Amino acid sequence: MSIIKDFLLQLTFMVIPIFIYYTFITERVKNDKNRKVIMTMLWGLSILACMSFPVVFGENARLELRIIPLLLGTLYGGVFSGILLTGLIILYRLSFGIDIGFYNTVLVLVLSLPVILYFQKSFASSKKGLRVKMAMSLSFYYCLIGITWFGTLRGFSIENLIVPIIHLIFAVAVTFCFTLLIETIREIHQLRLEMQNTEKLKVIGELTSVFAHEIRNPMQATRGFLQLLNEPDLPDKKKEYIQISLEELDRANAIINDFLSFGKPSIQDNERIDVGFQIHRVVNIIQSYTLNRNVEIKTEIRDNCWIYANPQKLNQSLINILKNAIESMPHGGIVWIICSSTDDGYIKINIKDQGIGMTKKQIDMLGSPYYSLKESGTGLGMMVSFQIIRSFKGKIQVNSEKDIGTEFIILLPQIT
Repeated sequence: MSIIKDFLLQLTFMVIPIFIYYTFITERVKNDKNRKVIMTMLWGLSILACMSFPVVFGENARLELRIIPLLLGTLYGGVFSGILLTGLIILYRLSFGIDIGFYNTVLVLVLSLPVILYFQKSFASSKKGLRVKMAMSLSFYYCLIGITWFGTLRGFSIENLIVPIIHLIFAVAVTFCFTLLIETIREIHQLRLEMQNTEKLKVIGELTSVFAHEIRNPMQATRGFLQLLNEPDLPDKKKEYIQISLEELDRANAIINDFLSFGKPSIQDNERIDVGFQIHRVVNIIQSYTLNRNVEIKTEIRDNCWIYANPQKLNQSLINILKNAIESMPHGGIVWIICSSTDDGYIKINIKDQGIGMTKKQIDMLGSPYYSLKESGTGLGMMVSFQIIRSFKGKIQVNSEKDIGTEFIILLPQIT
């Protein structure tokens, strides 16, 4: 009975950091670096607790699950977290004295940590199912190394290996459970954010249908009278004022158009279209916009890039993204547009610029209502673009670095 209590205590030491992090930290701490630091601290406390209260099977038979917080802390926290947690394990184990157990700990960590760090980047970019499998495999590898060194140092006998084998089975099972738990919590958290965003978009759609047309009618009348007042014999100053007024009315009208594009019900008039042909059309349309900005557009389009979509809406989405790319380069540069197919059945459109770039926080906010990096922007154009791509069952990924540039990766289901 005492052994069962010790096992449950070990599990509690790992549940508490997960509970604290996803209940309190993710909502209150917005900076990603600060969250990783806090995550590392929580897993560090979990390691200390696991090592301080091991499961005792008898004389010199101890079992503790420090591998789980080390593994999860490294996979979710990154390379820096993994190195810090490894150093913590070695230092704390050193305080117990230098013996065979200490040498075993150091050797296992030296052989297993590089492998965990090697797979960390792949883990971060993988989907839920693959993440769980990778975590279980790395846990198995760590414990297998431990068994091998333990047997080498103390001898390969049933009496010596029974505890490490139990440790391996238990560690892999617990790794599976806790990785699945974390992934499920992350999914729920993401769904909640999407629901909050959906509520905002719903409100915008309702407001659009009520106000947009009523605002546009007096604006059109105002614009018409301003054009009538713009006579040839007016002073230059008054002509300038009228021109500014007309431009501002046009800008307001463009914002209303974005509202209407977003708020009106989507009509399913999709058809089989060639993405390459549509990209050529978009480039021709926007070419005049690049002339005064010293921007060059280069394209690389493969054959057979067929999708099922609405060509006008796809063009609207691409134009919005291209305009942002052009405007992000105040001193000019090159925008690359590449269209190709992927092995997993998608048409991939890469739009890459040499602009000012964005931080991770800015990337996360893209597509949100009223969020724009431009002084006179509303964020509605990018919001509409994201909505259009999603309506085609596609995905948008954004990679960016400050002062280097931004790359939009649009993935759309391919048809034959």
